[in-house]
Amino acid sequence: MNKLSIQQKNYLNKIIKNMQDFKLSNEYIINKSDLSHQNLLRYLDEIKNNSVDYADIYFQYSKNEFWSLEDGVVKNGSYSIDQGVGVRSISGEKTAFTYSDDISNSALKSAVSAINSMGTHGKGTIYQLPKDNVPSQKYINEDPTQSIQNTEKIEILEKIDKLAKNLTPLVSKVSASLACSYDVILIQNHFGQLVEDVRPLVRLSVSVIVESKGKREQGSSGGGGRYSLNYFDDEMLSKYTKEAVDNALINLEADPSPAGSMTVVLGSGWPGILLHEAIGHGLEGDFNRKGTSAFSNKMGQQVAARGIHIVDDGTIDGRRGSLNVDDEGNATKNTTLIEDGKLVGYIQDAQNAKLMNMEVTGNGRRESYAHLPMPRMTNTYMLNGNHTKEEIIKSVKNGLYANNFGGGQVDITSGKFVFSASEAYLIKDGRISHPVKGATIIGNGPDILKQVSMVGNDLSLDSGVGTCGKDGQSVPVGVGQPTLKIDNIVVGGTN
Repeated sequence: MNKLSIQQKNYLNKIIKNMQDFKLSNEYIINKSDLSHQNLLRYLDEIKNNSVDYADIYFQYSKNEFWSLEDGVVKNGSYSIDQGVGVRSISGEKTAFTYSDDISNSALKSAVSAINSMGTHGKGTIYQLPKDNVPSQKYINEDPTQSIQNTEKIEILEKIDKLAKNLTPLVSKVSASLACSYDVILIQNHFGQLVEDVRPLVRLSVSVIVESKGKREQGSSGGGGRYSLNYFDDEMLSKYTKEAVDNALINLEADPSPAGSMTVVLGSGWPGILLHEAIGHGLEGDFNRKGTSAFSNKMGQQVAARGIHIVDDGTIDGRRGSLNVDDEGNATKNTTLIEDGKLVGYIQDAQNAKLMNMEVTGNGRRESYAHLPMPRMTNTYMLNGNHTKEEIIKSVKNGLYANNFGGGQVDITSGKFVFSASEAYLIKDGRISHPVKGATIIGNGPDILKQVSMVGNDLSLDSGVGTCGKDGQSVPVGVGQPTLKIDNIVVGGTN
């Protein structure tokens, strides 16, 4: 094996000091197999001796638990344990990858043999460690599946059912679910270093249906993050339940949305999902390296109105999209993507950063050991501007205020998107007026950035419910933004 540089040695020492000295990965992965660190180094060397540019071995031990309640009755309770190892090598733009759910010397030996038989040979490209690559602990080291008793988990769902029905007699149905997971990750990286991460994750979802005079409407809410289940205290349960019921009641009174080109004000927080889909994906390194993004070859150019600043930040404590290290073992960062309207950065994993001669940003993510890492967002949001929400609303004579969003679609190549607003209101003469339903926001990511004329000072992040899909892989993410005024965008409606 090649000798470690001074930079690599210092990084290894800092990793060992800042993380948990691999106690948990030893408990859940190494001690349960016939492997040792020397075994892993030997297997890694066998791959690297095949003249590849980069190689790593990724272990995962995962617990998952899910509970759901409907009409006051627990409908589902499931618990699963999964584990496995993924092995890959990179040669230029080519990747060889294989995985196994058996963590053992025999399985790794077979995996390494399969990787080497794929015949990928590199060009002697030297991969460098990212600068300032020192992880820090951003969330608790606690297994949420064990944080409270099963009876308490059911009680959480039953409280939601009771709270919703007590808020209004119009509630005809309540559904609630509680999900938690605990992942232990161990990465033997290209530089011979072992990197560990321990990832708790919890999520609570609430959905209600209200009925009145033959009309039915649905509302939803929820949240979570990298916490234990104690995060969901009575105050939090009341908040989520009231939001879901209020959302349904508002839509019960809503009129059909008007259609046409108009001024649209987006609320703070979860409406940042539009930013994530229509713009964030277009700033991922692989799309830009291949020239398939609407933002390809625009580095340094003005791609948005002045005053717009967008970042991807995987370092926020406890957030759903945050990680201590990404799935290549690199520390996550707060990466500026758009600064004062100019494109200044992309979201990068190791391979695409190397091929584009750019810095790794700690965004190499994968759904599990059975998937390849790729550049993915963590928590992507727009920074504050100078205007209050009240100033922004007051500046609109006629328009739409969209405070919450449901599903949507986006074309990465063109940047075109369609999103449905799950809660929206008309704006008349500078005031929020009557609620409307059936509104869809239709536009183009790069174009919408140039149509933003006012940015609020009320930045908020979503409550912790986001899941991002890409190439068949799903990972938890966060979104956010302050209130935004978009001068001219197409709204599809039913009126």
